Amino acid sequence: MIKINEAVIVEGKYDKIKLSGILDTVIVETDGFAIFKDKEKQRLIRYLAEKRGIIIMTDSDSAGFKIRSFLKGIIDNDNIVNVYIPDIYGKEKRKTEMSKEGKLGVEGMNVQIITEALEKAGVICSENNNAESREITHTDFFEDGISGGENSSLIRKALAKELNLPEMISSSSLLKIINSYMTYEDYKLAVRRIKTFHK
Repeated sequence: MIKINEAVIVEGKYDKIKLSGILDTVIVETDGFAIFKDKEKQRLIRYLAEKRGIIIMTDSDSAGFKIRSFLKGIIDNDNIVNVYIPDIYGKEKRKTEMSKEGKLGVEGMNVQIITEALEKAGVICSENNNAESREITHTDFFEDGISGGENSSLIRKALAKELNLPEMISSSSLLKIINSYMTYEDYKLAVRRIKTFHK
């Protein structure tokens, strides 16, 4: 079990069951879109955010990003850590068919993938130490075509895929995640790989 201070916010009960076997902390489910109208649960999540901070770990599909965006709109973002699971296509064992977008949710991720996602967000210690490497900046993103350019969206999606992150991740969130676990040199290598592949 991984002990963490922050409370974790997930979408459904099966996500909560999955993480309860991995994380030693408070785990709260939004019950999908029900959180939009559930004032009591909103108050609970705000309280947890103020007292201990929260980790948002929703699915990597459009519904998951919609819930994540809603929570970021009602909570001080200084108290939020965003953890992103990668886009992995398939079907959860308990389901008879794939989801609408065909992506596995939090419940479908194995322990290693969840642990790596937590490491990338800086929640748990990674073996990689960035102390001697310079920070990747918005200027780097612009110069490398990841933001502000004609094909930036495609390049950003390709980089997210290369780094095992969801394709819907925003430029600012991608930058924050990259700086939490990658050196500048590793980042440039990843950019070179995707640009070679996409020529």
